[in-house]
Amino acid sequence: MGESEVPHRVRVHLDALLAERGLTLVELSDRVGVSVVNLSVLKNGRARAIRFSTLTAICDALRCSVGELLEVPRDDRTDL
Repeated sequence: MGESEVPHRVRVHLDALLAERGLTLVELSDRVGVSVVNLSVLKNGRARAIRFSTLTAICDALRCSVGELLEVPRDDRTDL
């Protein structure tokens, strides 16, 4: 598995936040200036990266914190 194929544990809660706020992906796209395709990639957990400016715009539009949008569950297999 190459470096670009390393799995991640980041969970994206975009679906739940959109539902709670009664918004569609198209409406969010219009508000933040990010394509529906790119938001869909993020929503489905397939994004490899996100710009801080995009993250800020999404959180502003959804009136949420980064922690409400993204979660990295603890990995009990690692010793920190």
